[in-house]
Amino acid sequence: MAASVSPLRSSFRIYSPLTLHHRCCRAKLRMHRKCESQRRHVHQSATRHAAVVISGTELARQIHREIQRDVEDLVAQGNMRPHLGVVLVGDDPASRTYVKNKTRAASILGISSDTVMKPSSVSQEELLELIDKMNRDWRVSGLLVQLPLPEHINERAVCNAIAPEKDVDGFHIVNIGKLCLDQRSMVPATPAAVWEIIKRAGIETVGKNVLVAGRSKNVGMPIAMLLHTDRNHERPGGDATVTIAHRCTPREQLKELTSLADIIIAAAGVPGLITADMVKEGAAVIDVGINRIPDPKTGKLRLIGDVDFEGVKQKAAFITPVPGGVGPMTVAMLMRNTVTAARNALMH
Repeated sequence: MAASVSPLRSSFRIYSPLTLHHRCCRAKLRMHRKCESQRRHVHQSATRHAAVVISGTELARQIHREIQRDVEDLVAQGNMRPHLGVVLVGDDPASRTYVKNKTRAASILGISSDTVMKPSSVSQEELLELIDKMNRDWRVSGLLVQLPLPEHINERAVCNAIAPEKDVDGFHIVNIGKLCLDQRSMVPATPAAVWEIIKRAGIETVGKNVLVAGRSKNVGMPIAMLLHTDRNHERPGGDATVTIAHRCTPREQLKELTSLADIIIAAAGVPGLITADMVKEGAAVIDVGINRIPDPKTGKLRLIGDVDFEGVKQKAAFITPVPGGVGPMTVAMLMRNTVTAARNALMH
């Protein structure tokens, strides 16, 4: 009886030398492709492009065009031209510059404005009386009192004296409260500028980690509120996971938090606070800081932010410069608030 060879055939395969040669070549080809892929990845990492520098000046021009159309539509419908009333107390050079920039932007956009100047010795009572008068003036669409104020004046009392519907700075307690409740309100101009930059640059926020360095009630806190709240609410938010750091946050802990952040908002007023070693690859970095320091070469004051711009832009995916980043956008959002106030006045 012939022996059965079926089990042997099912357990072992006999290859010809040509088949073995082909299998060896395929294995080598797979290994070659894997090595090439790894080399390309290393090369791409080594030659990674610097961050996209988001020009706040260019974005502000876009918003200016939108505002100009809104203003002309209002006027064409037979309505009064939006009017911004500004109160400037004292002779602080920075405040004078800010007011000049705001009124100049208003003029360019077709918004009328006037500035009431008061000496630093003005009493709080007199200032509150002036605000009350401007609140009741139907010709004034939006009203702001330039901060900071002299020490003898309570800033919170002044901010709360402005009618909420005319409060283009968004500092009134009612507007801050509505912001925290995700309701439509006058959003403070700088936080609104940060949020608008993020949206227009296409930076994703949903489910992302955000680190806000700075907890001021006019900047840091409102930015955190805008970014962490529900995107489906009346005033849509960013649906991000937000952490707020401040002056009591230890430096090492701050570094740990920033290294985990997909988006970093630097609003602490500390020059060079955020450095390259604190930022993860591909993060978005928005610099809100405005710091005036002497230029070592000229001795003149120059503006820098809270971020080491040159170092961080080599690791970040997006970054805003100082100047030319959040600053121009802040003025643009203030103008938008003024037009919003004018429209709201028509409805009420």
